Amino acid sequence: MKNIIALTALALFAVSSLAAQMTVSGILDSTVSMNAGAQDAHAFSYGIEEYANLRFQSRIRDRGSISGAVNFTAASGDYAAALAHTGAPVGENFIAAIELERLHFRLRGEHIDFDGGLFRLPFGYGNVWGPSDFLNPRNPLKPDARLRAILGAAFSWFPIDEIKLLGFYAAPRNALSNDGSGTLAGFSLDRHWDKASVQTLYSFETPKEGSAGGIHRAGLSLKADVEVGLVMDALYTYNNEAGTEIDGLSFSIGADYSFFDGNLILLAEYLYSGKLSSTSVKTGGDFMNNNYLSSAFTWRFNDFTNINLALVCALDDISFTPILSFNHELFQGATLMLSAQIPLDRNSLQVMKTAESSAQYGQVQTLAVTSDAPQGSG
Repeated sequence: MKNIIALTALALFAVSSLAAQMTVSGILDSTVSMNAGAQDAHAFSYGIEEYANLRFQSRIRDRGSISGAVNFTAASGDYAAALAHTGAPVGENFIAAIELERLHFRLRGEHIDFDGGLFRLPFGYGNVWGPSDFLNPRNPLKPDARLRAILGAAFSWFPIDEIKLLGFYAAPRNALSNDGSGTLAGFSLDRHWDKASVQTLYSFETPKEGSAGGIHRAGLSLKADVEVGLVMDALYTYNNEAGTEIDGLSFSIGADYSFFDGNLILLAEYLYSGKLSSTSVKTGGDFMNNNYLSSAFTWRFNDFTNINLALVCALDDISFTPILSFNHELFQGATLMLSAQIPLDRNSLQVMKTAESSAQYGQVQTLAVTSDAPQGSG
């Protein structure tokens, strides 16, 4: 742990010494969770977590920048149990962990950009499920989670303002792979209009165990704002060795609409997840079933307070998870958030069948986040 802290401090110092101008910002979350169990789960459990995300960005003249982010976590109870599986050191009353979240550079030209390092490479326009976002799969049960980065590079060309052609490379998911197996490369094309956008995507993953001929992925994503906000996102994954057919398709479609000058927002989005698709648990996604529906209701009382009710449902077995959250800005830079998740099944209190939540079988969970305080300096 001491070596990790020393290396993190050294990296931050090296970047600051090279930079002509640096901006530092951060978010601090203080979280308390309580779980009331059902069936085989513990009758009661709780956890405490202190989490900070420290970000920095440094400009290099007018054409470049270096940016990064580091996560610091101290946890006990339920949160400590989750961290213990990562090998984090156990203290007397807490577990601590430090994680490098982002570290990349960007070079900008008049029509060409280049990015390299550990950074986020998003695809698709979906609001909830994101089938095209196969490099960083989403989990609707944790809508506020900051998605993980990939180690790779991207080349962007903007022939005109409305068109973007992106070529990308991503290192294998197995960090110890040194023979090139599982390497990803591909391209995407974005076209924007005043009220609509379209993105096409193709990628190839080099052969590895279980995919002797490699894996092909092709996607299409659309969004339009025509009074109602409409989104469609689809990605087809083909693995010849696995005999992929229609089960390689992951497809989502949804809409959102606002009433009363934007104070009431309604959203619904459907997902079909094939057994060999990008969102399936068999290929690194989160979902075990085929058909899912997410709906959400948000009411803004004023500029400082809102309440949100979401329902994530697996239609195949009618298991669902209501998520209720309340947000209030205490003052500029600090927010109080209260949320509750209740995983349910049509026959009993069972968790909705996703890969991540299946480990929390039969729990009713409430979550209180006491503060979310960003702060920055230039």
